[in-house]
Amino acid sequence: MSWKAKLDELGISLPAVPAPAGAYLPAVQTGSLVYTSGQVPLADGKPIATGKVGADVSPEQAKDLARTCALNALAAVDSLVGIDAIVRVVKVVGFVASAEGFGGQPGVINGASELFGEIFGEAGQHARSAVGVAELPLNVPVEVEIIVEVS
Repeated sequence: MSWKAKLDELGISLPAVPAPAGAYLPAVQTGSLVYTSGQVPLADGKPIATGKVGADVSPEQAKDLARTCALNALAAVDSLVGIDAIVRVVKVVGFVASAEGFGGQPGVINGASELFGEIFGEAGQHARSAVGVAELPLNVPVEVEIIVEVS
């Protein structure tokens, strides 16, 4: 089964690739790896939520936002090489705009990691960093970037 067919089976559709907010590309390929730029939770070009996790945004909502970021990252990969070229998800890096004292970054970024498991199964298992930060672009609560191996 192709990854596109798996997305269809799961009822998941990839969003349009968000336009870059600066002088960069959404995704770049070098050799057999595709690196995405950090993807934030946008819908129709606007942030779905803003604020800090643990104050303005609940950890559960932030986990859903991380899933949205991951879908935006997959859309960036798809626009460059096609989703069916993905061999495996290699690395996920997640940034969480965290209220003082919030330490649940790994749980938030599980929103992205679990999505990759749903879609890619064993090929979705990856190395990961989940980092708490003071601020993110557009005041969004979460940002995710990925590295995937492609054929």
